[in-house]
Amino acid sequence: DFLCISLLRGFVQLRYNLGDRTITLQSFQQVSTAGHRWHLLQAGRVGSEGYLELDGINITQAAQPGMRALDTQTEFFVGGVSSLQLVHPLAVGDDPSGFSGCVREAAVNGRELRLSAAGANGGANVGDCDGTACGYSVCRNNGTCLPRPGGFSCACPRPWAGASCEESIHCQHHECGPQALCLPQPAAASYACACSLGWAGRFCQRRVTFFIAEFAGSSYIKYRDPLYPKRDLQQSRISLNFSTSHPEGLLAWMGEGQDEDDDFLAVGLAGGRLKVVVNLGERISVPLSHGHLPPCCDQRWHLVTVLQNQTCIKVYLDEELVVFEDIDPQRSYTALNYGGICYLGGFELGRRVSLVTGGLFQQGFVGKLKDVVLFQDSRKVQLMEAEGFNVHSGN
Repeated sequence: DFLCISLLRGFVQLRYNLGDRTITLQSFQQVSTAGHRWHLLQAGRVGSEGYLELDGINITQAAQPGMRALDTQTEFFVGGVSSLQLVHPLAVGDDPSGFSGCVREAAVNGRELRLSAAGANGGANVGDCDGTACGYSVCRNNGTCLPRPGGFSCACPRPWAGASCEESIHCQHHECGPQALCLPQPAAASYACACSLGWAGRFCQRRVTFFIAEFAGSSYIKYRDPLYPKRDLQQSRISLNFSTSHPEGLLAWMGEGQDEDDDFLAVGLAGGRLKVVVNLGERISVPLSHGHLPPCCDQRWHLVTVLQNQTCIKVYLDEELVVFEDIDPQRSYTALNYGGICYLGGFELGRRVSLVTGGLFQQGFVGKLKDVVLFQDSRKVQLMEAEGFNVHSGN
């Protein structure tokens, strides 16, 4: 399998092969080589359907029956390859050669690549396209870069400060403890402290322990399953107790949550009712929610258990079986490759639940959570042994 973007006689080409055939898309217009003009290129695929957009002009190749997943085992290359022998003969329309020009803001699946010695695994013969110490976007938050002898400086717009305009002026002289993050609050010309798991107080200087976790909508716990390498991923299970008065929120997300191709099992609330979503591969997310389920946002404790046996999913609410469904009778994918990561209540600060989940859930959980059990473990997940922020004691 491969996916390749290249230039051929001034036209941009996207070629990809998912295992059964090579699909080619080519831009309508040629790339201008005069005046060092920048071009915006977006390209990719959803299943077997490809798209290519150059400077706002879109080309889409309709999906055809066949393979739908891109399985690659090689590194990702930008601008060239370490050896031309790595280039599949069908990946380019001519003899392969390296790119001559400038590339910036390269992103894969929404995550920008750090095209630098600090961000790449390797490279060769790559120069500075800007020609000054400023480079591209060294000043954050719309700061203006000013070349200086031996370096640069940043002129920062309000309310930003710091060498790279990375610090809010409201957090320059904060009193948050070492186990906290300073969160600027420009409307109040002040700040708040987000406490890491196990710390509390206005400035996060007081140690706390708890077995009931209370989430505030901007909270999260990230638990790394130490038994993941030994798990039977064709038979997964998660169980937890929750209490809330809010109709929307993410309770748990078993999965790495970094890429849209990642497997996951998600539990949350939508419209006040329980919602379970499972993705075992190829981005086929199957929501399991029914209107007959009773509302769960009544501030009472509710027990939810989700079992996955290959493609058969059972959901229990307060020990009553409410969902029993085979999400793929063809058994195309049968294992939950969740990477040993389980999020509770939300995701890391700055990662919006609606974006990470692709709109499956709208916000982080507001309420209390306890008694989290994975698989058939006899021991509950020790919440205090995980990482997290802005989680309070619900005891």
